[in-house]
Amino acid sequence: MSGSDLPLILGIETSCDETGVGLVRGCELLSDEVASSVEQHARFGGVVPEVASRAHLEAMSPTVQRALDSAGVQLSDVDAVAVTAGPGLAGALLVGVSAAKAYALALDVPLYGVNHLVGHVAVDQLEHGPLPKPAIALLVSGGHTSLLYVRDLATDVRPLGDTVDDAAGEAYDKVARLLGLPYPGGPPIDRAAREGDSGAIHFPRGKWGDGSYDFSFSGLKTAVARWVEDGERDGRAPSVPDIAAAFQESVVDVLTRKAVDACVEHGVGHLVISGGVAANSRLRELAGQRCADAGVELRVPRPRLCTDNGAMIAALGAEVAAAGLPPSRLDLATDTSLPVGQPLAA
Repeated sequence: MSGSDLPLILGIETSCDETGVGLVRGCELLSDEVASSVEQHARFGGVVPEVASRAHLEAMSPTVQRALDSAGVQLSDVDAVAVTAGPGLAGALLVGVSAAKAYALALDVPLYGVNHLVGHVAVDQLEHGPLPKPAIALLVSGGHTSLLYVRDLATDVRPLGDTVDDAAGEAYDKVARLLGLPYPGGPPIDRAAREGDSGAIHFPRGKWGDGSYDFSFSGLKTAVARWVEDGERDGRAPSVPDIAAAFQESVVDVLTRKAVDACVEHGVGHLVISGGVAANSRLRELAGQRCADAGVELRVPRPRLCTDNGAMIAALGAEVAAAGLPPSRLDLATDTSLPVGQPLAA
């Protein structure tokens, strides 16, 4: 089947504070539009669910229209609708799923409720082509840090490890607050770290060398807080760049080591890193070095595709449709804790 004969998939993402709409044919990205409400949450230091839900309601129709206009297609050209059914914030998910049901019903096309986390892996195909089978995927975002064994994006995604407490992105946000940096914390810590010395302070590596593929960042966050508090008590002005660099090195050291170890142990030659934290410059740099040393090919989507977006949901929807899986029912329910091993919601 040629690219032009593949179904046109409309993807809708509303799991948190971005209203994302994408259009995809197979592995071809036609449009990717995002309306973010992050500025409305910044003064609270985190996402406020009710604010996010209301923002999705306001942004949905205009964002869909922008995506259609950008792709140069009409709504009537859409062959199927994919939407994030979970995991995510309950109210935010409900807005997206309700909109997707309305579009699918009006267009009389299949509806696919898909997994937000697997979508983060699927989006890599829009940049680098079909994902080799099998592959190891490291998913790092504000709410999730997982290591996955991916045999098939639509039917066989197996968790190898997960965070036992804070996700990596959550730790970035909390440490940024400690250092007086703005929300969300990932980009400002990454920028500050470039001016700092990562060897100036040695922060702990959570679950380092414990033989598992799980992660832990809560103790690291506490260690940073104590370092800052001790400095203030002793009258020592903390070096924000040094703390940021040392904290970041601790996070990416554990992430990359466990991910590459999983590739070697399972005999897998490809590693995909995805999710919002995958935009981090030091994570990309260290992962590249360690993958090269281990003979593993590294695939990381460009930064815009790492953060939440509708294109990733459309990409997973295209995989589900190509696999011939049955569409979701119109009474599809959201699932705030949809397990990563379930690409298509029941």
